[in-house]
Amino acid sequence: MAEAASTGTTLFSPEPQRVVLRPFFPAENGTAESQENRVDHILDRVLALAPADLDRELDHVLQSLNSRHRDVELLLERRFDAIAGPHLRGRSISPSQRLLCGAYFTEEYSFEAAALFNPSVTPHPHQSGLAAGETRLLFSLRAIGEGHISSIVFRTGVTSADGVIRVDPPSRWAVSPAIEFSRRPRSRTGGRVHLSYSGCDDPSEVVIFPVTYQQRHGVEDLRLVRFVEDDGQVLYIGTYTAFSGETVRQELLRTSDFVDFDLDPLEGLLSATKGMALFPRRIDGQYTMLGRHDHENIWLLKSDTLTSWSSGEILLTPQWPWEFVQVGACGPPIEIDEGWLCITHGVGSIRTYCLGACLLDKQNPAKLLARSVEPLLRPSPQQRDGYVPNVLYSCGALVAGRNLLLPYGVADSQVAFTALPLAEVLSTLR
Repeated sequence: MAEAASTGTTLFSPEPQRVVLRPFFPAENGTAESQENRVDHILDRVLALAPADLDRELDHVLQSLNSRHRDVELLLERRFDAIAGPHLRGRSISPSQRLLCGAYFTEEYSFEAAALFNPSVTPHPHQSGLAAGETRLLFSLRAIGEGHISSIVFRTGVTSADGVIRVDPPSRWAVSPAIEFSRRPRSRTGGRVHLSYSGCDDPSEVVIFPVTYQQRHGVEDLRLVRFVEDDGQVLYIGTYTAFSGETVRQELLRTSDFVDFDLDPLEGLLSATKGMALFPRRIDGQYTMLGRHDHENIWLLKSDTLTSWSSGEILLTPQWPWEFVQVGACGPPIEIDEGWLCITHGVGSIRTYCLGACLLDKQNPAKLLARSVEPLLRPSPQQRDGYVPNVLYSCGALVAGRNLLLPYGVADSQVAFTALPLAEVLSTLR
């Protein structure tokens, strides 16, 4: 099975023409008040324009943006209120001036100009209108744009009973969210961020780009899972890495409709890591995660809350040459009749990333039943080159029928896909 990567089909490639409107902050001049002064300077220049010049510039802005974005005037108004409004100091301002001022603090961002990779996959919230044996899928992906900044994006598709995937083209639109910040009492990690993509009718329109200081260099590798609470409530929950340029931390995304999202920082001794992946339900009344707290081994973590993680134990350590550097969880565990199937990655010589698997006991996931001796997938001559050579990586797979549907990133550049018979996967574990 190690050569399966050579037959994986390309699923998604980056589309640089897809752009989203996001906040623009003028660079500082080097003094404590410099950014505030720059906002004042830009406002003063816009408000000093003669009416004819202002109308001409605003027409140019709207003509440029209306063919590429929805609700442009609403977004420019929102941006004015967020950054420019507090600097008016009682000055009156016309609707046209508000819009043009907002435009000076907004920019277009090509969020997947450089790469699109590291996918996860879950069942789509809506499963109506399908043929027998079909399942509608929802993919999350890591997109990289200008400045090597990572964002989270989504795609949809349908799989047939035999594991053939038909992907949907993304919407022509990409939506910028309304952003609300709150702070949890006594929290050291900041508060919740609420993102609302009101009016969005396709998950491919959603772009979750960095909105906090801790995220400013990227939101990376969402491991998304359809989580079912004990009372039957369904939420889509995912862990992801927030990168500030200096530190990394894990954060948690929650949504029920892919229109409104809550983002929360994780707390606790075992949350300062990468690669955390949530089980799709509670086990013995507790939330359960896989993680890589020590950057080398897979840990099993347990908690009474979703946002604080301090209790865990090592579950899997490097054993075979293809994983001597480290092992990690690729995505949320998948519940099958035989136990919990976990897709793993191993890092070996030449910093080569391969994909494997392990099987955990269903009642007691701390008990390892079997693991890959050889990789399920390794970089092949056809799939080893790209932005980061020799890397295959996934953030989540899915079992449909008795097929393992495994999307994976190729060389941190694009997304490929393979379907593996589940019986064949299990037969390779020892």
